[in-house]
Amino acid sequence: MIIDLKNKSSYEILECFENIDIRDGEIFETELLESEVESFGYKAFADLAQLYFMKLLTPIKKDETTTILRFQKLRLESSFHKDDDKSSEKYGAGSDFFAIEKTKQFSFLYHYQKALEFVDVKGKKRVLNLGVNRGDEFRVIEKMLTHEEFSAKEFVGIDYSASAIEYAKREFSQYKNIEFICHDINRLEELNLERFDLIISIGTLQSSNIEFNATFMSIYQNQLASGGAMILGFPNCRWIEREMVYGAKAPNYSFSELSLVLKDIHFCKKYLQQKKYRVVVTGKDYLFLSARKIG
Repeated sequence: MIIDLKNKSSYEILECFENIDIRDGEIFETELLESEVESFGYKAFADLAQLYFMKLLTPIKKDETTTILRFQKLRLESSFHKDDDKSSEKYGAGSDFFAIEKTKQFSFLYHYQKALEFVDVKGKKRVLNLGVNRGDEFRVIEKMLTHEEFSAKEFVGIDYSASAIEYAKREFSQYKNIEFICHDINRLEELNLERFDLIISIGTLQSSNIEFNATFMSIYQNQLASGGAMILGFPNCRWIEREMVYGAKAPNYSFSELSLVLKDIHFCKKYLQQKKYRVVVTGKDYLFLSARKIG
């Protein structure tokens, strides 16, 4: 299928995508003038693809004046969000979720690194990650620090998936200062972990089996050291065919809706500000709430 978009306005192009009918996995091509592609910019078409659950493939130059942009419809059913598995292994090794590498997404990696800088990860001695899965967040810290700095810290990663924990143990087996524990975050008190200088949780506290407000306050009150810092990651995206698609889908809505995400962020920010923390919210596809003690 080839669609001629030459000399079309942005309104007309958007209407075209709104009305196009293609099957999952199907590829279609559009023709635009090279000058139009330069005017819009490739980012505009990458964003357009995401809006309609497609991915932008490598463009092809047809001739001196015309460029072909190719789009492929994502397979909407190929997503861990659709998985009805209620067990801990929904996120385990072999699952669709486990195959996702968030750190290959620059919008995630950049903002997560900035959050770590904001809370001064170099100055933190004990670091706890709740929902650690394969250990990607620890790997980012490893890349940001020298070997001596990283090895001098104590890391604890907790996840409910036994297979994910076993994978993380193998991946970080060269380090004696990292402990991975398979356990339910709802029962952290059973582990007698003491307190941590930095607590990280990316996309975990919003899980359906966790009461967000109560769990967040419990973690702050029982696990965070005096003067400690926090980084909480709130997904504002969904994963389809391992593609990070901007905009989280709320229950009972067919489109992206931010109310629940903003509600949780507002609760945490207000709570931490009352405890004399400086709190910032950054990011795009993942929204990062980073908090450090004032003074």
